[in-house]
Amino acid sequence: MVSCQADTELRDLDEEQLWEILESHRYRIVRSTCPNRLTPYLRQAKVLDQLDEEEVLHGPQFTNSAMRVGHMLDLLKTRGKNGALAFLESLKLHNPDTYTLITGLEPSIDLNNFSGLIETSKLTECLAKAVNSLQEELTQEKHQKASLLHHCRQLKDRVPQLEAQNKCLRGIEAEHNRMKREVSSHFHEVLKLKDEMYNLSMHYTNALQEKDLAITRSQGLQEELYLMKQELQRARVETYYERERSLRMPSDLQPQADELLQLREENEKLRSLVELETFSLVQKDILEQNLDEALEGKQELLNRIHSLREQAVIAENQRKQYWEEKEHTLIECHKMKVDCEIYKEKISALQGQVAELQKERDQAYCARDAAQLEISQNLLEKDSLRRKVFELTDQICELRKQARQQQAELGSRVLEPGEQWPKRKQRLVRMHAICPGDESQGSLSVSEVRDPSCRPQPLVFPRSPGEAPFPPGGSGVVQGGGGVAWNWLFPLPHMKCLPSLPSTPIRRRPARRILSRITTIAFHGTALLEQISIIGGNQTGIFIHRVTPGSVADEMSLFPGNQIMVDYEVTDPAFKAILEDATLEEALWVLKRVNGFCCLSVRMNMEGYKRLVSDLENKVVTSGDSFYIRANLALEGKAAGELPVQCNDILHVTDTVFRGESQWSACRVNPYSMKDMDAGIVPNYYQAQQRLIGLIQDMAQQSTSARKSSGGQPKLVRIISTDKSKINPLWSSIDCNVYDPNKADGALLAGSCFTLMPYTLVRPHKLAQLRPVLFVPTLLGKILSDKLCLTKGFEKCLLCEAECTAQNRSLVREKGEPDSRCCVTRQALQLLLEKDVHSLLDVGLECMRALHAAGIYPILLLVSISEKNAKKLKKALQRLGATEEQLLDCVRREEAQLEKVPCLYGTIAPNTWSDLDALVSAVRAAVANEQKKIVWIEQDLH
Repeated sequence: MVSCQADTELRDLDEEQLWEILESHRYRIVRSTCPNRLTPYLRQAKVLDQLDEEEVLHGPQFTNSAMRVGHMLDLLKTRGKNGALAFLESLKLHNPDTYTLITGLEPSIDLNNFSGLIETSKLTECLAKAVNSLQEELTQEKHQKASLLHHCRQLKDRVPQLEAQNKCLRGIEAEHNRMKREVSSHFHEVLKLKDEMYNLSMHYTNALQEKDLAITRSQGLQEELYLMKQELQRARVETYYERERSLRMPSDLQPQADELLQLREENEKLRSLVELETFSLVQKDILEQNLDEALEGKQELLNRIHSLREQAVIAENQRKQYWEEKEHTLIECHKMKVDCEIYKEKISALQGQVAELQKERDQAYCARDAAQLEISQNLLEKDSLRRKVFELTDQICELRKQARQQQAELGSRVLEPGEQWPKRKQRLVRMHAICPGDESQGSLSVSEVRDPSCRPQPLVFPRSPGEAPFPPGGSGVVQGGGGVAWNWLFPLPHMKCLPSLPSTPIRRRPARRILSRITTIAFHGTALLEQISIIGGNQTGIFIHRVTPGSVADEMSLFPGNQIMVDYEVTDPAFKAILEDATLEEALWVLKRVNGFCCLSVRMNMEGYKRLVSDLENKVVTSGDSFYIRANLALEGKAAGELPVQCNDILHVTDTVFRGESQWSACRVNPYSMKDMDAGIVPNYYQAQQRLIGLIQDMAQQSTSARKSSGGQPKLVRIISTDKSKINPLWSSIDCNVYDPNKADGALLAGSCFTLMPYTLVRPHKLAQLRPVLFVPTLLGKILSDKLCLTKGFEKCLLCEAECTAQNRSLVREKGEPDSRCCVTRQALQLLLEKDVHSLLDVGLECMRALHAAGIYPILLLVSISEKNAKKLKKALQRLGATEEQLLDCVRREEAQLEKVPCLYGTIAPNTWSDLDALVSAVRAAVANEQKKIVWIEQDLH
């Protein structure tokens, strides 16, 4: 029974596995097998013929038994699985030890399996040959036994020596491991030293530049000093000449010098006269007096020259003092520049703190806006509850009226001829401005006059708490953000509560407009798109473009330039649409389904309206729509003007009602620059959804072989679903809790919306810093991370063993395990970002949303692996304790999870690499390419 199970296990193995087992023991087979003992059985099993046996046993090129056995194995390998099984059966008969070594099974012979191989006539001959061969083998085995015993004794003698060598080698191995760790640590220290040397070289370069600037400045200062010296020399020369001039002929002593010259001439004349005659004493006294006066004037001139010299010395001292002050001022200026640089650094740090404060302020504003939005939603819910209260009040009034009518019929009496009802004073009654049940459009009619006990409530739509209620006797139809427009009812003659009254138009006053404020208008919106036409989109807003004259919308003072903010039905309060950010297609669908009493919230925005009309007239745009989507299916674009789209393409939609039809105008987006490239027409959401369902049906009908043959083709479908299954999930502005699919129009089958999403909304992110890297499958990512860490630009993001709480700002847990203490923290990622390297993450795909929520957008790379590629990673997988089957299973499992990842990912095809080094090179190129791309993240609709 055991033999049958062993044979069954061997026969269940495929050809490759059998020959892989034989090839792994080829050396033992060729050393211990005699070919002439196996060929008869193999010939009887019909895996070798007579020519093959002759070639194996007597071929001249085979000089020994090992070569013959090797050639025999090569011949049997060409016979496939039968050759391997027949060879194992022959080993079971003639060489059971080798059979046990190869298969790990004990050889047991079932004679029933061999009875049909040898004919009865040849059985005696075969037995005789077998006996002879056995005797020869016995003799040979005796000789081999003696030699083996001798060899065994030699080996036993060598065992102590080998143990000593083994012990020595273990010590060498331990030393080698220690040195390897030291080399690794020294390698990291060398990298750090390289970084420090690079920083020092940068500082040295900056210092050289500053030195060059200082030398240039010094040369400029020397030139200025030389010019100053020239000016000083020139000033000294001028001073010298002025001094000489002042000594020779001062300008202010010129009249005295003339007088002195005249006196000298007179003196000469007098001397000449003295020689001729003797002067009188009187004349001599006069001349002496004049001479004394001239000497006194000369002394004054000398004193003035001396004072000028003293002033020149004082000026020279002042010049020296000013020069010293200039040098001191230059030194102070240099100190001020240094202080200025320090203040600049302080200011830059302060600006960084101010920027952080601004971010915190913006976050606070966002939180405030969210709170305000929640408050406004609560108010709208209160409004709907108030409307229900008003409707219930009307029902109560109707019931009271019916009860009073019945009482009146029971207690009525027949009036005598000429008898009249007693007269009472006319009173003012309050009624609905527009009756919801009235089908007339545009006229305020009295459909019913109520008894005073009924007390109907006016229709009020408050915008904020604290607004004034309607005044007694009035009914409001228009209410704005800062004021209320009232419609007053005129006094009517007193009547009893009658079933009906002919419609009586009542003149009303037009609503008071308040610019830049939201105004809510309640009116009959039956066939609303026949009363108004709209333009715009999600980027510009929805504007009223034309109003039909004489319509209800015209009477309610709606006109071009009004931006529609909110639309909801009074009779169906569960349906509400905020059209401020709605697309044109969404707005048309919302306004088309209005059929009855409705409310529109509008505000004046003439600037935006005029800008949009100008752009439309100049053909800058075709609508006010602009948003980005990710295609989840492939579109061939067979029709004229259609844009061919591949799955996972990013499209920029610029018009949702292109040329007035249910189709979108879109452009393919450049993945590196966000620029629009090829433009064309794509199906709208519902048409694309039908195509997606058709593609899925076609793929379901394909056979397995057809799918295998098309494995190299691009991806056709990406299955994405959403919880919003009752309406287009891209129309996030519609709040529709109760939905009737039978009310949908034919163009947009909103009621037939499935959970499958052909398009998903995406938003771009431009990142300047290096992004982290995450590999799929994660098992291969561990191998690639170890390889990439040895190259420049990549480092592992280490997991911290700590409690993942808000204090240490952890991001994700390892493999998504809630009880795990290993976390990826912001501090670890920030440290790697500061080093300007790609951080290698060892986390699962379930952590992607947590990373995106923290503002971290890693590069996601899928490495496609075939069975051929998996064999080339066998050694690397063995180091991790994994097998090839586990790697392929991990690829299949995680590749299916990629469908739910809210971002694009790169793919490395299996035919682009042949070994682990080539794969590392391909990964580096793919990471560099993905770093250049724009990051597109899907908006979460769940």
